[in-house]
Parts: sequence; C-alpha cells; structure tokens
Amino acid sequence: MENIPEVKLGIVAVSRSCFPASLSEKRREAIVAAYGKGLYDSKVIVENELDVLKAIADVKKAGVNALVVFLGNFGPETPETIIADKWDGPIMYCASAEGDGNLMNGRGDAYCGMLNCSYNLGLRHKKAYIPENPVGTAEELAEEIQKFIPISRTLLGLAGLKIIAFGPRPDDFLACNAPIKALYDLGVAVEENSELDLLVSYNHHADDKRIPAKIEEMKKELGNKNPYEGILPRLAQYELTLLDWAEAHKGTSKYVAFANKCWPAFQTEFKFVPCYVNSRLAGMGIPVSCEVDIYGALSEYIGLCASNETPTLLDINNTVPQSIYDQEIKGKYDYRLHETFMGFHCGNTCSSLLCNPHMGYQLIMKRQLEPDKKEPDITRGTMEGNIKPGEITFFRLQSTAGTELKAYVAEGEVLDADCHSFGSIGIFAIKDMDRFYRHVLIQKNFPHHGAVAFGHHGQALYDVFKYLGIGDISYNQPSSLPYPDENPFKD
Repeated sequence: MENIPEVKLGIVAVSRSCFPASLSEKRREAIVAAYGKGLYDSKVIVENELDVLKAIADVKKAGVNALVVFLGNFGPETPETIIADKWDGPIMYCASAEGDGNLMNGRGDAYCGMLNCSYNLGLRHKKAYIPENPVGTAEELAEEIQKFIPISRTLLGLAGLKIIAFGPRPDDFLACNAPIKALYDLGVAVEENSELDLLVSYNHHADDKRIPAKIEEMKKELGNKNPYEGILPRLAQYELTLLDWAEAHKGTSKYVAFANKCWPAFQTEFKFVPCYVNSRLAGMGIPVSCEVDIYGALSEYIGLCASNETPTLLDINNTVPQSIYDQEIKGKYDYRLHETFMGFHCGNTCSSLLCNPHMGYQLIMKRQLEPDKKEPDITRGTMEGNIKPGEITFFRLQSTAGTELKAYVAEGEVLDADCHSFGSIGIFAIKDMDRFYRHVLIQKNFPHHGAVAFGHHGQALYDVFKYLGIGDISYNQPSSLPYPDENPFKD
C-alpha cells in the first residue's frame, strides 16, 4: 500500500505590469536551473486575473500538486493572491533578491512586493507557506523550495487521510480520549468501530491461505532464536485482518492510519498482544497507535510524512535513575539528569529502529492476566529492544476538550545507553526537558503519548502546524526565555 503522497512541485512566476515580465521569467529560469530535476517550470507568467486560470490549468495538466508562486518583481497583488483562491493544494510564496542585473532597468522590487502579497493573502484569509527567508537569490530560493517538500507531503497526506479506530478506549484511561471534531476541521476522515467488529473480522481470517507466507515473513524478520514462534500463526492472521480492513474501508480516502484498542480484553479474546503486528505495519508506512489514541495516530502519520521515515508512538514514561545516569550518560553527553527520560511502549516500535530487536511478552499484562503461569501465553507478541541512538523529534498534535487544536515540538536525541528494562524503550534527552515537562506537557494538559520522528524535523513540523492554523505551538524554550507561567522567583 502506498500510504503517503508523492509531491510534484511546480513553479509559477508573476509580474506587475509596470515591470518587465522578462525579469520574472529570467529569474524563474534561474531558480529552476539551481533546483535541478523535480520542479515543473510553468511558462505562463501571471500578470492579470485571466492568467491565473491559464497557469493553474498548465500546472495541473503537468500533474503538479504543490505550487510555488514566485515574485520575480513587485508582482500583481490581486492576481498573485487569487492563485491561492483557485489552487486546491499546498502553496508557497517567495520573491527574488536583487543582484542579477543593474538597479536601473534590472531592479524588481520584489522585497517590497512580498509585503503587499502577504497583506493581500491575509485579506483573503488564505493559508500559504512563506519561508523564514522568503526573498533570495536563485540558489537560496532553491534551498527554501526543498524545505517545502516535507511540508507539502504532510499537508497532502492529511487531506487524504482516514483514521480507522477500534475501541472503545480502555476504562480509566482518559488521556487518549479527545473530541474528534477537530479532525474534521483538518479534513481528516474518521471511522470508529467496536473491538467486536475487529474480532469478527479476525475470526473470518482463520483459514486464510496467505497465513503461511505471512508467518515466513515474520520468521525471517525475527530470526531463528525466537522463543515465542508458536504465537506467529495468530499474529499473521491478525496482520492480514488489518491490511484487508484498510483496503476495504479506505473508501474515498487515499491513506490510512489505525488507532486500536490493545488491552485488557484483547488478550483474553484474541489470545495475543498486537504490539508486534503494530510494529510491522508501522514499518510498512501504516501507523498504528496504541490504546485507541486517535490523535496519537494522527501525530504518527504527520511524522511519517514530514520525515519520510518510519515513526513510533511512545509513553513519556519514567525518569532515568541516578545510577544509570552516572554509569551511561554523565561525562559522555552534555545533558543534566533532569533533561533525560525514558520513552517506552510495550512493543510497537518497528524492528528497524531497535538494537537487538526480539519478540517478547507484555510483562505488565502478564502480571494482571496470567499471574500464575510460569510461561506467558496470551501476553506474547511484543517487539522489544533498546531504541537505536540518534537524533529525534518528539511532538504531538492534540485536541482540547473544547475542540481547539494545540501542538508541541521538541528536538533531541536517543542516547547510546542501555535502559536495563523491557519493551520498546530508549533514553531520550531534550534540552531543558524538566522545564518543558512542567510548563508545556503538564501546564497545557498534554497526554502521556508522544510521537517520535527519527531525525531533526522540527522546522518542517512547526511550519506544518502553522500552515494548519494551529495557534498554540509549544517547544522546549531555553532558560533565557521563560514560559508565561514559569515562576520568576523559583529557587
């Protein structure tokens, strides 16, 4: 299943009538040359309102789904912003710097025109991506356009996304319960089903002829030292159930993510834990959030599109003991103890993201469901290991009880340190995490699940959230920049 969009960029130049159109044309061609392959070069110069329709028809015929509007000179304020009215995908505005000719007949004044362009976009209540440095040379703008790709991929993905949920949410687990109205505000479709619907579909797959081949796939991934190989037929049957459900229920949407219940009745009725299958689907580009966390699934999908890599969803779980900090971190990394924490989930992280990935059992569930059994049975099926070290971005998009969307983004890293624990787990380090934890995560009532994109993707995620109109976007502010509620008199 192709589960994220392919971005096809195009560029359209605009020109104001009292400036030579040839200046915009020349500067557009310079950007295309600096960018290289992958940027459709529309030959239509937009000077009036009718040119807008010609330009949009041209780029759509070429298959463009994300558009760059380029002010090669001051630009025609009305036509250039009507483009945003008529265009139905992600759109970016940028403008040319001077320096490629003399300042008599070769001056374009796009630095000035960009101000009026943004003003007119505001008058029309139109969303657009305007980069941090919107005015530049051909080479500089080519770099800015590259940054538009993950933003466009995410916006296009959300426009075609359906989140399929199997619930209800576990009892006494309000953290994953949030109104779904805000998803409709984003244009994201939602399909909510009962856990019983999933069980019925699972049972219908009992004699599926594809199960043996799926078991072999799993064996190849897990190696020949898997102590719980006997659970694979059930897991293979479940994976086929979810994949078939995605195809059958995608409907008019293009892309799918799941938010599935995974305890406590799941183990007693399905006879396994679904974590390993969740990890495999994540590796296929189909995020599956735990505990019917619909906004967790949304965040994972955003991370998938923004990074173009497999994400995961973790609990912001426990502090790092002083002994482990002293042994594994102190003197090796420039982080205080309270800037570290363990990110954990039972076993949903893709094996490609783990050191020594191996199948295990859900220790916490076994305590509750199989306390007297020497060996686990219905709690088998986790994917476990320490998360590989490297750069990460921790983030979440969440609805409030009042259906207002808010988000946070924090860049950090997973440390090369042994957690001495179980599950899919890693020691995470984020600068000023202690303050971020208190004044963002707690103060703004974020739940314990956070999405993890592997790599530093804060810039793209922040710009995506801005484009979506999220008014409250938090990040890990340095101590030199106190949070609004931070006590200035604290010890």
